[in-house]
Amino acid sequence: MTTHIPSRVISLLMFEVGPRRSSVSLRRIGGLVLAQFLALFFLTACGNRSEDASTTVLTRALGTADTSGFARAYAPREFRFPEDHGPHPEYRTEWWYYTGNLRDAHGRNFGYQLTFFRNALAPASARGIGDSTSTWRARDMYFAHFALSDIDGERFHPFERYARGAAGLAGANATPLHVWVEHWQVRQQGDTTVLFAEQDGVAIDLRLVASRAPVLQGDRGLSRKSIRPGNASYYYSVPRLATNGRVKLFGTVFTVSGLSWLDREWSSSVLDTGQAGWDWFALQLDDGRDIMLYQMRRDDGSVDSTSAGTIVTRDGASIPLRHGDYRIEVRDSWTSPQSGKRYPSGWHIVIPAHNIALEVRPAQQRQELPFAVTYWEGAVRCEGPGISGRGYVELTGY
Repeated sequence: MTTHIPSRVISLLMFEVGPRRSSVSLRRIGGLVLAQFLALFFLTACGNRSEDASTTVLTRALGTADTSGFARAYAPREFRFPEDHGPHPEYRTEWWYYTGNLRDAHGRNFGYQLTFFRNALAPASARGIGDSTSTWRARDMYFAHFALSDIDGERFHPFERYARGAAGLAGANATPLHVWVEHWQVRQQGDTTVLFAEQDGVAIDLRLVASRAPVLQGDRGLSRKSIRPGNASYYYSVPRLATNGRVKLFGTVFTVSGLSWLDREWSSSVLDTGQAGWDWFALQLDDGRDIMLYQMRRDDGSVDSTSAGTIVTRDGASIPLRHGDYRIEVRDSWTSPQSGKRYPSGWHIVIPAHNIALEVRPAQQRQELPFAVTYWEGAVRCEGPGISGRGYVELTGY
């Protein structure tokens, strides 16, 4: 049984957290936010919807919310694999974030996202939650986002699922890796990662094999999101996963291949006051290089100095980038007919020291996920002098 949030719950969340407003919204961190929705949902009754609910709950769920009893990301740590592919219950939230660009033998193009989030309802040391012998009591909430971009069909299919980490409905194991929300799942089988999700006639069934080792982002895996100590995550990527499998669209099955990207983060608090949103880029170049960039936007329109990135060379070496090492200039915009939100839609990215200049464009405009926290995430194409590639971009806080 998967639990979905009724729209009327959102206004009750407004009542629970009070009238304080915030424009904070963040990639991956959105996982924490939605899980906080769920935590309150299972503890409260229902009311009427308010459009301001998501930003209000963001204030409570992120930033300087109480993290007593949870571990924090203060300093670099030693990563151990395959153990770190699995859950980290001492932290409040974490996510397994898969995106990719696929193509069938006839040249039909698809993009996909499959993301699993875990959020703790209370620290492991807390009494009262999870202490019962009932199979329904849970310390963690899980939820998942699945989206398929049918590029050539110009259609976008987003879905979400929620479940408590109890009674086998959802969970995460480390060795071998297995993360699931009902029948949506990621499972490790030897050197192969299997992804499966299906809903309403849309499905992916994919096999992923890494062609390079995990890349530690930030300072040896410590990704600072503000200058405040502890507002950080532990973050690594597997930026190049050879992918094969099947995409199903309403009875038609496509045999596909391409490249996927995995982002893994865990954290207990990552935001600071004055931060408004997050633009994230994961680009896989045809010459074998990979680029991850993010910029954290502030309320006044400036970019936070903790924004950073990484270039992964053809031989798998990583080159860290600081905020001043690259420029991201918006070239165009798109307004969602569904939410009315106006998003950037086209960028000029320059990394001068590495002679990289790229024009990045959405593979299709309509790739907005209309969930409890609405955001845009979708497949993109990039091209520059002697360079081309594909990737994924996420835009939050607009």
